[in-house]
Amino acid sequence: MRVAARQLATVRVLSAEVGPCDLGPLFAAVGRGPGLLILGGLIAFETRIGDRTACELTGAGDLIQPPFPRAEELVESSDSWRALWPTRFGLLDHEFSERVRPWPQIGMALLRRAGRRVADADALRAIACQPRLEVRLSLLMWHLATRWGRVEPTGIRLTLPLTHRLLGQLVAAERPSVSHALARLSHSGLVTGSACDLHLHGTLEDHLGALIDRPSSIAERGRQAGPRKRQIA
Repeated sequence: MRVAARQLATVRVLSAEVGPCDLGPLFAAVGRGPGLLILGGLIAFETRIGDRTACELTGAGDLIQPPFPRAEELVESSDSWRALWPTRFGLLDHEFSERVRPWPQIGMALLRRAGRRVADADALRAIACQPRLEVRLSLLMWHLATRWGRVEPTGIRLTLPLTHRLLGQLVAAERPSVSHALARLSHSGLVTGSACDLHLHGTLEDHLGALIDRPSSIAERGRQAGPRKRQIA
């Protein structure tokens, strides 16, 4: 069955270079098909309402579809896609759906991929509800590390093109606030490195214990580290 299904499940592969990408023509080509399956790369999906932008990261294995505007929606929003790494898409159009109809297992697998993306969005929404920015950033980094992190002897290494602006869009914060919060996490020894090459030290329980159970110690270490940094400068 696998050999027969593989022959009929072959799809067109399209690519996007790093930078803003207009997926409108690709979604139009999908038509009534399942959508675009990310085969490799990293895409940021940005939704803007008013003067604020929220972001979602999607990567290999995710099934993406065009946003579905509701006719009765009273709040206007705009959406955009940006490739953070060179990205390849599998075009799952209506013809693909017809070809794989004898194998419902394929449809179920794609449905699970779409469900995983919803679960990731739910997790980001819950993370953004945390009142303290350091906690939001720490939870976000551990959440991303589940998928993109690499285990090292000292903890987890997260190598993603995460600018402070992008981190702010992921955790509902302004860029300057993100920079200050990352500095406090670095002074506490919980997170070191640059935004694009982060090192998470210890465990998630260590982070939450330090940030939630003993928040005053983090702030105190940050105040102590600040003057020393200025003296060195």
